[in-house]
Amino acid sequence: MATATFGPDTLHVETAGPADGTPLLLLHGWGSSAQLMRPLAEALADAHRIVNVDLPGHGHSPPPPAPWGVPEHAVLIESLIDTQMGGGPVTIIGHSNGGRIALYMASSPDYAPLIDGLVLISPSGIAPERSWTTRLRAGVAKTLKAPFEQLPAPLRAPAMDWLRHSLVWRALGSSDYNALDGVMRATFVKTVNHHVDDRVHRITVPTLLFWGDQDTAVSRRQMETLEDAIDDAGLVVLDGAGHYGHLDAPATVIAATRHFLDHTR
Repeated sequence: MATATFGPDTLHVETAGPADGTPLLLLHGWGSSAQLMRPLAEALADAHRIVNVDLPGHGHSPPPPAPWGVPEHAVLIESLIDTQMGGGPVTIIGHSNGGRIALYMASSPDYAPLIDGLVLISPSGIAPERSWTTRLRAGVAKTLKAPFEQLPAPLRAPAMDWLRHSLVWRALGSSDYNALDGVMRATFVKTVNHHVDDRVHRITVPTLLFWGDQDTAVSRRQMETLEDAIDDAGLVVLDGAGHYGHLDAPATVIAATRHFLDHTR
């Protein structure tokens, strides 16, 4: 379902904690939802005002009205902070793609004043290493698209749509890409290809990073790139945890986050 206008009141939002508690905004990863951030929300709600969001097209929130990238998500989050969190500043707890959005906002002069801290669990956004298989798939996809892009405009769109639904094209895509269609597939492409390597050095707020040493989605190199680029950043490695470190090692993540929040206010 698409809406003519898409604002913070369109989102499914869960709130918890005392109204006068320090505000925490929870942003989940791609293909996830507020439900998987709920253990963190419940653990921190004793002393903090929690806003836990289903991002567009996830959980109970409808898809965006058009394909969105990270900048469009940032505009929406800014409106949410303004309307439901007193205008900020807030600490953002972001997992995976939620971390990408948080990194983008904290490194932007337009949004940085809204944020006073970051807690990021295996955040996306740093360009990954490209394996030979990834490069091969990209080359094949470019070759397949080339003749379609030369078609006259009235024929190009339906031809490209046919290509994207063909078996050979689906074989080239990731499981996340193939599970999507329409506006969410285009949103996925715009979002996952948005990297923040060239801007994260601008982040000045205290930043706590978590990474599971069994994570196959985000590498240790990507996490160390963030740790090195952000002046006030520290990395906690979660032994035996995967990409969902807050679910695989909840006690460590909660304890370290509490300590971080208590000592950065």
